[in-house]
Amino acid sequence: MLKKLVVSLVLGMSALAGAAAAPALPALKFGVGLFQPDREKNDATYRPLAQYLAQKLGRPVELRTVDSWEGLAKSLANGETDMALLGPWGYVLANQESGAQVVSTILYDGKPEYFSIIVTHPESGIKTMADLKGRTFAFGDKGSTSGYLIPLHYFVQQGIDPEKYFSRVLYTRHQAIETQVAAGQLDAGADYNRNRNAMIEAGLIKAERSVVIWQSAPLPNDAFALSKPLMQDRKFVLAVQAALREVGPLQKRNPALLPPHYTGFVDKDDAFYKPIRDAGLATGKLRPR
Repeated sequence: MLKKLVVSLVLGMSALAGAAAAPALPALKFGVGLFQPDREKNDATYRPLAQYLAQKLGRPVELRTVDSWEGLAKSLANGETDMALLGPWGYVLANQESGAQVVSTILYDGKPEYFSIIVTHPESGIKTMADLKGRTFAFGDKGSTSGYLIPLHYFVQQGIDPEKYFSRVLYTRHQAIETQVAAGQLDAGADYNRNRNAMIEAGLIKAERSVVIWQSAPLPNDAFALSKPLMQDRKFVLAVQAALREVGPLQKRNPALLPPHYTGFVDKDDAFYKPIRDAGLATGKLRPR
């Protein structure tokens, strides 16, 4: 009996020693786009989600804000980022370049879709899209869905070359577009409805200074995507999807888990982003596979 007890103790101690010696899992690098006006605010906004994911997935999660959608897509493609919350066009680029895959789509006011818009200011005299000729215009960065790809697709469909059609073309951040258009420094620019609404609610622009003259068809919301290596672990993929599905119910008790109006996630796959891929192909910004 004593001999059995000693053996059990030795085995137990060996198991504990083995567990203590087991290497810790590396931190997951979680990239997010610059959804907020600056990096500091963006980090503070998405830190609760990163902390939640670390708890649910049982490993550290390092949050990093990437200034441009194009840069975030590249970071997911080159291994600098393991998982990312990024715009639809950025996701399609990352998928094309590296095989990153969407596993979930964020919900805004309960919906997985949003709109690209073109805005002007009340003194511009611009009432229709035809009035834009010869005016100053701003796109978002070239990794932006609503700020670049979708309005560019519309212009291509109308036979318009923006570099020739407008007197001056800028490429800048969404927040800067709304601010400069509202101030009359730009005649018009491309944005998305969620950003415009958020800036109005925050008092950063006045609603009457941002006049919407065009709106796209519904577009798939931002994608939560995983790098190709992580997609090989089916158990991990399911764990991420399960964790994200729980965000909506949890947010009702902890509103800080996501920014205002964002209400959780829903499982989606690559097929949901086909309209974005089609626009990329139609504009020549995406090469055929």
